[in-house]
Amino acid sequence: MISYEGKKREEVNYLKAMYFHSPEWTPCTVSIMPATWIKYREEAERLVLAHPKLFPGYTAGKRDFDHIPHQLYEPGRHTDCWGCVWENIEKGLSSMVVGHPIENWEDLDAWNPPDPLTDGQFEPRPPWENVKADMETAKAEGLIARGDVLPHGFFYMLLYYLRGFENLMIDMVQDNPRLQKLIETIEHYNITVIRKYMECGAEMVFAGEDLGLQHSLPISPEMWRTFIKPSYEKMFGPCRDADIPVRLHTDGHILEIIPDLIEVGIRVINPQIRANGLEGLIETAKGRVAVHLDLDRQLFPFATPSQIEDHIAEMHEGLYDPSGGLMLYAECEPDVPLENLDAIFTTLENVCNLPETD
Repeated sequence: MISYEGKKREEVNYLKAMYFHSPEWTPCTVSIMPATWIKYREEAERLVLAHPKLFPGYTAGKRDFDHIPHQLYEPGRHTDCWGCVWENIEKGLSSMVVGHPIENWEDLDAWNPPDPLTDGQFEPRPPWENVKADMETAKAEGLIARGDVLPHGFFYMLLYYLRGFENLMIDMVQDNPRLQKLIETIEHYNITVIRKYMECGAEMVFAGEDLGLQHSLPISPEMWRTFIKPSYEKMFGPCRDADIPVRLHTDGHILEIIPDLIEVGIRVINPQIRANGLEGLIETAKGRVAVHLDLDRQLFPFATPSQIEDHIAEMHEGLYDPSGGLMLYAECEPDVPLENLDAIFTTLENVCNLPETD
């Protein structure tokens, strides 16, 4: 268990929510996408400044409205360390994979996987001594030493980035032996990286990939347990055994495998409400695992402010427990009107009972 000693108040509150230790308030976060900043600029900043409880420490002029945090948000084509080709047509929104380096199994022998110790997704990794120093600095500043160890799409998605989605589905149905070789290669990369972050002092591990579709898993739960779960166990089991919490982001429908995710060591899940439903998450997750709930992004662009207020209040009421286990997350894309952004911010501050800022 991560010690509360020396941690800032908001970090202690987060930990209490994660560990079901009765947090003071419901932790909540808002992600304003780069494309949203590009579109609204000073108007978005005025809203952020009007909500200091939600955005503590933000000051006027702090944000470069055109800043792009990652090259996948830049238009054009980008090739990652695995040889996957990404394409982006809209600055500030993310790319998608359009080129699969092992689309034909004949390409496997000539393909060179990346080195987990030196190769990051698009550029060389920083020296590991720097990573360790960052972890020590975070702890000294009262923060949780978080290891954002794996890029989005670190295993299941990477398999179809490499092979193409249809090919991967056929591989699984046919139980192609070459698929197992590819799985082992990705496992080795991820396990090495996770263990290095653990050695560097990470107190918590963050990872993310989209395991579900809009209404179902892309494969049966049984097939998921055959091809995906064993690797998740190998990757995250050591974190579980060392009592290092793992937070997993995953878009899509995942209800049937939430018990499996808990079993392999996931301490915090970040599921989408639209794809899983409130009742489904109450039944499968409430009280069993901390839920960092992804509020309804498909509602935000089209709802009235009052509908947004009702949505957030309903989600909070349904999943809230005084002992903890609930966090809320709102991702704000450029199709969300400014008045709806304001409604999201205001409602989160009120429903989650955020404290006054210093």
